Amino acid sequence: MLKLIISGCNGRMGQAVAAVCRADNSIRIVAGIDTNTVKLCDYPVYVTPMEYGGSSDVVVDFSHPAALPCLLSYCIARSLPIVLCTTGYSEDELTLIRSAAEKIPIFKSANMSIGINLLLALVRQTAEALGGDFDIEIVERHHNKKLDAPSGTALMLADAASEGLKSSPQYIYERQSFRKPRGKNEIGISAVRGGTIPGEHEVIFAGSNEVIELKHTVYSREVFAAGAVRAAKFLAKQTEPRIYDMNDLLFGEVS
Repeated sequence: MLKLIISGCNGRMGQAVAAVCRADNSIRIVAGIDTNTVKLCDYPVYVTPMEYGGSSDVVVDFSHPAALPCLLSYCIARSLPIVLCTTGYSEDELTLIRSAAEKIPIFKSANMSIGINLLLALVRQTAEALGGDFDIEIVERHHNKKLDAPSGTALMLADAASEGLKSSPQYIYERQSFRKPRGKNEIGISAVRGGTIPGEHEVIFAGSNEVIELKHTVYSREVFAAGAVRAAKFLAKQTEPRIYDMNDLLFGEVS
C-alpha cells in the first residue's frame, strides 16, 4: 500500500486529494502538513514535515511556494520523491527545485489535468502550422481565492505556443499602460478572477477574417486531485533523480 503525505492538506485541493485517496484502497494517507493543524480527516496534521517521524513513500504538495524549502529539505533527508502541484514559484524557488532534482525524483506540473496537457500539444502544433500569420491571445479564468496571476497553466500554454513559432514572442500581461497597436511578435495573457470557477483556459488564434479557439474547462477540482494521485503512484516507482512531468506519465517515456 502506498503511504502518502499531503502538504497543504486542509486547503481545497488538499481535501480533494484526500477524497480521491479515500476511494482508493491502494493508498493510505499517513500525515498531513498545513499551517492550520485542525484535523479534518483521520490522519495527523503537522505544521512542518519535520514533525512527522513515521514512514512514507511519496509527498504531494498543494500548498504555497513559501513551504518549498522545508519540504525539499525533508524529502532530500529521507530520500522521498515529491509531486509539486503548487504554482507561482519565483526564479530562486525554481533553482531550488532543479537542485533538489539532482538528489530525488520530483514530479512538477503547473496543471495536473490530462486534458490540459493534451491541449498543450495541440497549441504547439497549431502555432507551428499557422506561423506568425495569426495573433495569439490566452485568457484564463479562476476562482476569486487564487493567489497567482496569470496562472501557471496559462504560462505553460504560452510556452507551448512559443515553441511552435520560429521567432521568440514577447508575453504581454496588460495593455492599459500604453497606447499602441498590437505587435505581431506578442502573446497576450489575460487573467480573470471570480466566484468559484475551478479553471478555464482559452487560446485564441486570430487571423484575417477567421479565428481559431482552443479551450479547456474544468468543472471539479477532482480532475486535478486525481491527476496528482496518479502522478504520486507513478513517481513512487521512479528511482532516477530528475524532474518528471506529465509527458513522462502520459506518454510512457520512462518505466
